[in-house]
Amino acid sequence: MATFIHIDIPTDDLDRSKKFYSELFGWTFKNPIPDTEFYLFATKDLQGNEGIRGGMGARGEPGQSVTNYIGVPSVNEYVKKIEQAGGKASTPMPVPGWGYLAMCEDTEGNAFGIWEDNPDAA
Repeated sequence: MATFIHIDIPTDDLDRSKKFYSELFGWTFKNPIPDTEFYLFATKDLQGNEGIRGGMGARGEPGQSVTNYIGVPSVNEYVKKIEQAGGKASTPMPVPGWGYLAMCEDTEGNAFGIWEDNPDAA
């Protein structure tokens, strides 16, 4: 079943945001791409099990908010399903070495992303 797998949190002050979430919730951060200001974070549920992962980087535009991503087996398949259900979806794009992504909007105007893991994406 498709489920939430990733959260992107835009920030105006990366150090302040990392400190806030780390101290408040115990999230850990790592920078997987040298020379960038983008960090991945890991969360745990109340029982200490691995939780949803996420990313944190500079806010791209005024008013940009948290974006949730849903893992799907095929981005192309789900783009069609989203459009048939009355939503909107961007053309899928590769994230080289990681997978495929499409940005979407539900029937109420809420933005979300869909993600397909695929290390062969180019």
